[in-house]
Amino acid sequence: MAASVGIIANPVSGRDIRRLAARGGVTTSQDKRNRITRAVIGAVTAGAERILAMDEPFGIASGAIADLEVDADLRTIDVGATVSPADTERAALAMREAGVDVLITLGGDGTNRTIAGVWPEAVLVPMSTGTNNVFPSLVEPTIAGAAAGLVASGAVDLETAAPRSKLVHVELADGRTDLALIDAITLVDDFVGNKMPVEPHKLRTLVLTSARPDTIGVSSIGGLTEPCSTTDDQGVVVQCGPGGRLVNAPVAPGLYRAVPVLTTRLIDLGSTVEVTGEAVLAFDGDRELFLAVGQTAQMTVRRDGPRVVDTAMALRLGSSVFAEADDTR
Repeated sequence: MAASVGIIANPVSGRDIRRLAARGGVTTSQDKRNRITRAVIGAVTAGAERILAMDEPFGIASGAIADLEVDADLRTIDVGATVSPADTERAALAMREAGVDVLITLGGDGTNRTIAGVWPEAVLVPMSTGTNNVFPSLVEPTIAGAAAGLVASGAVDLETAAPRSKLVHVELADGRTDLALIDAITLVDDFVGNKMPVEPHKLRTLVLTSARPDTIGVSSIGGLTEPCSTTDDQGVVVQCGPGGRLVNAPVAPGLYRAVPVLTTRLIDLGSTVEVTGEAVLAFDGDRELFLAVGQTAQMTVRRDGPRVVDTAMALRLGSSVFAEADDTR
């Protein structure tokens, strides 16, 4: 089967109110189109033979590959996009059905979380264009595409170049389930659907798959107190509330806030943290579920998320592919 790379670009990533409420930049459709074009060129140069891109009303992917002269089969997939999170779900499922080997995503933590929810075995090259950008990276699109092409073509070892990521699995007592790629948190005096940056005094329990001090969002609170990398077989639990020591954390782009941290600790993979309502549950920046008074939820960190291509490792392992190129001048 032809080495296939899929592309899902969230047309509204990088444009929500959280960026306006903080100081984040806005990622335009033209910018995303340009990034996709560069990624496609990189992927094909590295061995991709087929490119499938999600079609949507803004024409981001279709515009990127229109009249692009590369030696590959270029196609768009029509999933009846209506500019909603369901578009990403349908596109991921369609690309899985089409046999896509590697998926390049343009979005933030929320976009990739949506894909992980329906295709946890996906192999991802997540490019950052969202508000919360801990899971995706800021790699140059040409290089991101090249890494995707190397993995899709089998030129590099999948286990080495694309290890599995961690997830927070959330299970409510009433049977509802959800997941987070980076952070699952509880908030008091808040509401489901709120898109504003979190207010530090409302934070209570943070369960993190990774915690780095050089990131934006609530996971940075853990990064500043108990760092944990994506390769560590551990997670981090942060308890916040009145009386805690104040940690000045970048909770949103250009927005530092003093967060009252009571305790921070590492937990082993498979360990379960129980939280109790009344509280709102937020996953990767999106407030999704409400716990009534006395209701409980179990949060467990496991390494069973999508594979994420380490672009530097892939390019290092696959450098011979470029050294053996034909002269195309």
